[in-house]
Amino acid sequence: MPDRLGASGAHVLPLTREHAEEVLAIYQAGIDEGNATFETTAPTWDAFDAAKLPEHRFAALDADGTVLGWIAAGPVSDRCAYAGVVEHSVYVHPEARGRGVATALLGALIDSTEAAGVWTVQSGIFPENTASLAVHERAGFRVIGTRERIGRHHGRWRDVVLVERRSPAIA
Repeated sequence: MPDRLGASGAHVLPLTREHAEEVLAIYQAGIDEGNATFETTAPTWDAFDAAKLPEHRFAALDADGTVLGWIAAGPVSDRCAYAGVVEHSVYVHPEARGRGVATALLGALIDSTEAAGVWTVQSGIFPENTASLAVHERAGFRVIGTRERIGRHHGRWRDVVLVERRSPAIA
């Protein structure tokens, strides 16, 4: 995918090893805030790289090349029936929030998944993460339901809202 300028002014490019340090730092910042994931520490780059589909991961960079945010998708299953279903994560640097970075990243992901024949993009979001739920709704995702008390996080049960976007282009 060529470089594209999002409404945020960020350049959205394919995410590569070159972005690893900043991507993992942004991931850890989201983890530390407590409402992004059940994870407690960001993975190594090799683990991150192995779990994400290369054609469906992007970084948003400002004019000086600083990573403002990232998005990446991985398969939900290795069963052939689910070949067109991916699960994604999107993270934005705390100082870059509210500038349309997540919207630009979601746009890039939707473009890449539709071009690849992916019919469903899904994610699980903590209900307390209202900003993420709102940006996903604006990008065409719908709430499928809430998985109540699906896992423990820092000693307490947490719910996860399952959202999905079904491609209108893929029948």
